[in-house]
Amino acid sequence: MIEFGPDAQTMSLVAFIAVITVTLLVCVMTGPAHGDLDEFYTGYRSLSPVQSGLAIAGDYISAGTVLGTVGIIALLGFDGITLTLSTVLSLVLLMFLLAEPLRNTGRFTTGDVLTRRTPGPAVRVTAALVTLTALLPLVVFQLAGAGDLLAVVLGFHADGFKTGAIVFLGVLMIAYAAIGGMKGTAFIQIVKTVVLLGASTAIALLVLDRFDFSLPVLLDAAKDGSGAGDAYLASGLQFAGDDIDMIGTQMTVVLGAAVLPHITMRMFSSRSAAAVRRSMSWAVSTVVVTCLLLALIGLGAAAIVGHKGLVMGDPQAQTALLMVSQAVLGPDPSTVETLLFTAVTTAVFLTLLASVAGITLACANTLAHDLIAHGARRNPLKRSTEMALARAATVGVGLAAIAIAAGARHLNLQALLTLSFCVGASAIAPALVYSLFWRRYSRTGLLATLIVGTAATLLLMSGSNLVSGSPQSMFPERDVNWFPFTTSGIVSVPLGFLAGWLGTLLGEGRDTAGGHRRYEEVEPTILAGAPTPTAGDAP
Repeated sequence: MIEFGPDAQTMSLVAFIAVITVTLLVCVMTGPAHGDLDEFYTGYRSLSPVQSGLAIAGDYISAGTVLGTVGIIALLGFDGITLTLSTVLSLVLLMFLLAEPLRNTGRFTTGDVLTRRTPGPAVRVTAALVTLTALLPLVVFQLAGAGDLLAVVLGFHADGFKTGAIVFLGVLMIAYAAIGGMKGTAFIQIVKTVVLLGASTAIALLVLDRFDFSLPVLLDAAKDGSGAGDAYLASGLQFAGDDIDMIGTQMTVVLGAAVLPHITMRMFSSRSAAAVRRSMSWAVSTVVVTCLLLALIGLGAAAIVGHKGLVMGDPQAQTALLMVSQAVLGPDPSTVETLLFTAVTTAVFLTLLASVAGITLACANTLAHDLIAHGARRNPLKRSTEMALARAATVGVGLAAIAIAAGARHLNLQALLTLSFCVGASAIAPALVYSLFWRRYSRTGLLATLIVGTAATLLLMSGSNLVSGSPQSMFPERDVNWFPFTTSGIVSVPLGFLAGWLGTLLGEGRDTAGGHRRYEEVEPTILAGAPTPTAGDAP
């Protein structure tokens, strides 16, 4: 089991307390006034493009991305780097294809975008349920790993401490989202992004210094330390040569990562179409640099720590970042080096807090705005009432996530992370693409896309090897593994697009004609951000 020195543990604890104090103060200072719904949902679109871009990057670079990227590259080499590049490509795709239309058509939630041309409570309710299906597993996955991570850093390994850490972080998550709203969580993401970039740069430079700043030497050492030999730097180590599984996974990441609602909601807080383009430029640049740094650190983990050391305490190597940081600093670090390690642990801690707060806020927004205010009710709510509902929904979502994460802490929850990406790729991505760019797309097609894409994902993932049938699965003692792929994307993504197409064709007539007319009305808004009247329950 990995252990850190008492000085590092003490300084990390002090840093955590300072971070909590400062970030809570930021949330209180930047949080919305009582009953100010627009400020809670969008922060009055007051962030500059740089601030918005760093906040988008912060939301995109989750705790799973930071810890998982280093671990998967350390263990799988080329395949891990390919997955990291797919993550970057996903954000680039969002930037060039969807960011501006999303900003032009959305107000608060993904449901606003979808109902711009197909208004109605059925669409609102379905969009809310799909959003929760995509995001709740992501919150649980990150919270459940928080206890183990804090135990590693602070040296407390009792089960009670780990459960208490989950509860504590969950309560902080609720406070950040409920008090700070969009603007408060954005500032936390900005701080997190800056700290993570600084810490990652320092560790990456120390790794390169070990190998005389020679990338070929680092690659050779990583290949030797990985235990996989030449296969480490070749394709196929992750999927055992199964090209179909590899294609399905890459497609899922590319299509699913950037359309998850906690990412797309940041588009709605940009001041203008030009501002969202500049924000995405900053976001993509930040994510590219961060992923390159994490890739170097991952190779350094394989070269310096080695495969055996990486998997000793965790088969997924989630602590690889901390282990390689400790290794490059040496067994007897100076005060400056201890401060650097503290910066790394603080960056990871901030990443956990900021990620779960942003996702919780997106869940609460869709519950209050889509499900209750516009889905379950025919008469509009007062803005102050909806604001209170949004904050209450934050508490409800947070408590549910805490309970599930604490109960499932002992399980390998990688399947939950994969499930989120699969729902994004199979249901949300097709619905957004069709809604924004296909004139004939109808309400029937939209509902078919959301329902079939989500249902197919849930069904197929239940039979994957991430759920059962292998020692690393969620339920290793059971074997109901009937689906031969790691992700559902190879089947569920085409099904999502096909369902939308067939639903639109089968709904030919009044439904399609109405959708066509509605698209013609909102087309100027989608393409150029021109103001347009809304109807029904549209925002």
